[in-house]
Amino acid sequence: MSNLRDIGDVEAVDVWGETVKARAVVGDNASFAIVELTPGAIVPAHQHHNEQMGICIEGSVTFTIGEERRELGPGGTWLIPSNAPHDAVAGPGGAILLDIFSPARTDWNSLPRSTPRPPVWPPARE
Repeated sequence: MSNLRDIGDVEAVDVWGETVKARAVVGDNASFAIVELTPGAIVPAHQHHNEQMGICIEGSVTFTIGEERRELGPGGTWLIPSNAPHDAVAGPGGAILLDIFSPARTDWNSLPRSTPRPPVWPPARE
């Protein structure tokens, strides 16, 4: 596999059914994913050993990390320590997020893959 790819060439993973899809680039020590959330999509409370950080690219999302809750729009960031409980709910227009994980998020390898389609972000080039 090439080390240089367009995100549109990365297969989408159905992280939480049809409402939360991720296109992940996975290295040996870290991974990142462009995550597409449909309007009102719910990422249920969960935790994992991976440290996670990210930024909202488009739309809005309300994150809860431990006892802290905040709505974030474009430019809003998060840092989720390892094993910290967290959840998220997409705003009425959905959201596009960039999530970064360390160590690499390999548990997504066994999740179902979406029907191939162009990514929501970035917009198609004309």
